[in-house]
Formats: sequence, C-alpha cells, structure tokens
Amino acid sequence: MKDHDRDGAEAPLRQRTRLVHAGVKRSQFQETSEALFLTQGFVYPDAEAAEARFKGEDPGYIYARYGNPTVGMFEERIASLEGAEDAFATASGMAAVNAAMMCMLRAGDHVVAARALFGSCLYIVETLLPRFGVEITLVDGRDLDAWKAAMRPNTKVAFFESPSNPTLEITDIRAVSEIAHAAGARVVIDNVFATPMFQRPLEFGADVVVYSATKYIDGQGRCLGGVVLGSKDYVRGELEPYLKHTGGAMSPFNAWVMLKGMETLALRCDAQAAAAARIAQALQGHAKLARLLYPGLADHPQHALAMAQMTAGGGVISLDVAGGQASAFRFLNALRIIAISNNLGDAKSLVTHPATTTHQRLSEAARETLGITPGLVRISIGLEDPEDLLEDIARALAAA
Repeated sequence: MKDHDRDGAEAPLRQRTRLVHAGVKRSQFQETSEALFLTQGFVYPDAEAAEARFKGEDPGYIYARYGNPTVGMFEERIASLEGAEDAFATASGMAAVNAAMMCMLRAGDHVVAARALFGSCLYIVETLLPRFGVEITLVDGRDLDAWKAAMRPNTKVAFFESPSNPTLEITDIRAVSEIAHAAGARVVIDNVFATPMFQRPLEFGADVVVYSATKYIDGQGRCLGGVVLGSKDYVRGELEPYLKHTGGAMSPFNAWVMLKGMETLALRCDAQAAAAARIAQALQGHAKLARLLYPGLADHPQHALAMAQMTAGGGVISLDVAGGQASAFRFLNALRIIAISNNLGDAKSLVTHPATTTHQRLSEAARETLGITPGLVRISIGLEDPEDLLEDIARALAAA
C-alpha cells in the first residue's frame, strides 16, 4: 500500500499504518474488519476453469491447504511489514522452522546451526534432519571463526536465533550471512524474540525469516501459527510445494486472529520492551541474582551488536537466581502476577524454568554449555504496569 504526499508523489506507508491496512481485500459487502473465510474448498464456474486453476493459469484459490483469502491477507500484511517479497503462513512456529529448512534440503546436504536454540528447534536440527541424511554442525553462534570453519562445499543452510532462547545470545546477522553466502549457503533466522518491529534480518543479508506467530504476532495467547518469509522464488518455488503437499497450513480462523493481533503489534511491542528495560535496569546488581541477561543493558556482553541490529532490547529478560533450582522454584512459586507458562510474547507476563521445561530433554552438560543453569528463569514481560511487575519480582526474589 502507498499513500500520496502533498505534491502527489507516492510515499511508502509507515509501519503502524501497514500493520492496520496492508493486505486488506474486501468482499462485495465492503466490510470494515477483514473477512473470515471459513471454507475448505472453492467452486469453479466450469470444468475448464478448474483445469486452468490447477495448471496455474488462473490465480484463484483451489483448496484451503493451498491458500485461503483470509490467510492470504495475513501473508501480505506480514510480508509488507518485514520487507519481504512473499510469505507463507503455517500451522505453528515449529511447522515454519521445519518447512523453511526441509523444503531446500536433501540427503547429503550439510547444515550449520547455532547451538543456542529453542528445544524443539534443536530437535529438528540434531535429531530429525540427520534421519534424512542431512549432516549437522553446531557452533557457538557468537563465534564468527567457528561459522567460517564449519562451512563445507555441501553446506546449504546456516540457521540461528537472534536473540537466542533463553540466554539471549546475539548472532551477527550480516557477518554470518556473508560467510554463508561465500560458501553457497542460505541463511534462515528465527526472529521471534526480536519481532519484526525491532529487527529486520533481510536488511542484514538473511535469506529466510521465520516466526512463531503464536508469540508476539497474536500477542494474547489465543492461537497457534507460524510464517516463513523470503523471496518470491523461494516461497512459491520451494516452500509452497512442500507445505501444500505436507499439510502444515494455517487455518483461516487463526489467520484472522493474527490479522487482529497485528493491528496492535507496534503498540504492544513498544510497551513491552520499555517495561523490560525498566525492570532490567532496576534489577541490576540484585543480591539474589547470579546473572541478569537483557540485550538492551549496556553490560550485556553483546550490547553493541544487539543495538546495531535491533532498535530495542525486546520484551524478554532472563534471570539466574542464586541458589540453583531450589531457589528458582521458590522464586517461581512466590510470584503473584507473573504466571508460570512456557509461552512468551503474551499480553500477560509469563515465566518459565528452561532447564526443566523447554530445554529439559538436553543433557546436563549441553545445558551447561548453553548457559542454561539450574537457577535460570526466562521472563516474558507483558502489558501490566512495570512497577507492579517489579514489586512482584522483588517479593519473589526475597522468597528465593
């Protein structure tokens, strides 16, 4: 979408406007809110039209697994926000991660991935891909020399999260993209913690961006969803055939919820990041904390890189409670406002203990390597008053 400036020239719409208007397709009834098309299939005026549709000569819809008007609006809106040529929505964030890589890999290929990944992402990389003959190398995502050393002639994908879950490590998107491209590989980044509001990986050289729309894009804990963004050639030539035939499509209802969530995405993310920064600053040096991790703080080991790539520190803080798991559990159980849940990006503040939940299947040695200590808790800051959250955290730390 574009608007006109005073001289009549077209000017690109700003983010908050695109979050409300991009991708809108009104039916014959000219509804204000996006229409929800709850249909599995579509009819054709005649047999010739059906044939043309299946041949790709007619751009209309065929089946909800292939595409749907409501889902299409969500895809257009998120692509406009991300600055991507195209997008394909999926049933969940993990469906997006799986499809983003599987659609361009085959037996004999090689993937280099950062070792600091969400537990299910690690499962895909460490367990699932090798079953299909894909070789894997895990590296410290912060170490550019490790990325260079890991590249091989058969390397096809470099995959990482930035910031990572749950220790908020930052990977240099531009530098890793240059390394991967020099080796003939493509870069896939999970951008869920930074959100499209605070980081635009395609501008730093990434080829593919994936989101769990379940998190900040919905933002109110209602629906599962995911999305993969990239070039039109990649999305329609590689990704779409894979998803069409394996069935990981987003439902129209969930797409409608995501469209509604995107209308407030900028407002929510700004408020959550501001609150997270306020809370992180207030907790610095707390006697009950062995570590406090937040990219927006100057003492974060990668603060300069984080601020070069991101426009804010995000809405997630990780605290390492002194005293290990027992103290961490006392902290969790003493919280009154912040709820224990393994989700994040919600309007409600949520906290989890990664060592016993999202990363529990990892060995103790692997968790230690990743910095996932027994005392580490991850807090997703919501939309409550930051002072209430600070009081809740302070009270719980006293109990720890």
